[in-house]
Amino acid sequence: MTACGLDLARTGSPLIQVQGLTAGYGERIVLRDVDLEVFAGEIVIFLGGSGCGKSTLLKQMIGLEQPLAGKVLITGQDIHAARGTQRRRILNGFGVSYQTGALFGSLSVLENVLLPLEECTDLPETLRLRVARMKLAQVGLAGFESHAPAELSGGMVKRAAIARAMALDPCMLFLDEPSAGLDPVTSAELDALILDLARGLGMTFVIVTHELASVFAIADRVIMLSKAKQGIVAQGDPRDLRDHATDPLVKDFFHHHVSGMLNTSAEATSA
Repeated sequence: MTACGLDLARTGSPLIQVQGLTAGYGERIVLRDVDLEVFAGEIVIFLGGSGCGKSTLLKQMIGLEQPLAGKVLITGQDIHAARGTQRRRILNGFGVSYQTGALFGSLSVLENVLLPLEECTDLPETLRLRVARMKLAQVGLAGFESHAPAELSGGMVKRAAIARAMALDPCMLFLDEPSAGLDPVTSAELDALILDLARGLGMTFVIVTHELASVFAIADRVIMLSKAKQGIVAQGDPRDLRDHATDPLVKDFFHHHVSGMLNTSAEATSA
């Protein structure tokens, strides 16, 4: 486990705290007075229908957007209030992988993973190269260092993006729709990678997804957001929510999406 994750796991303190967060765009409020915690080693997934604020919440947590009210604490430090060296230290403590992968097409896979090491460390070149190659090996991309992103499959692009997000040995990773656009087999392989990193390295994951197959495969806890309620409507083990939720919004969400999963599976089997 990474050092900061180990310290927080020993004390029982949350790695991430969102306190009274209100967020929106102009006069439109998307999230209102949201509170949540994420603990070291957890895989937490944000769920909810379109427009419920999943991506907005993620952007607030990684410091991309300023809240209208409230705060986000990363290892006890307010990411939005921090400046200078303190802010850089907070940002270097986590990695982010975006829905498209966001790799630089003009750079090789290895060069993409090297970027954070070149920008944020004083390591000698030989050590930077060693670390970057190690990260690619950890995500199953050893041997693809010289490839351009355009030469990779969709699943490999997602893996390369995760390798880059891991370059600085962060305590946690934020993943935005990691399975989007992937076939079920490739999606399951990515789920297995996330589990390996979480259980093997003790990494903490905060993930936005609408893929319930991935949710049931990897989530320790889901936090479900509601557009109508402008915040959290339920949280807990996804199977408990699916089987025992009493809130109509939660019941309808799981019933609708599980039915869709079953229909898709039946169509694939018949084909």
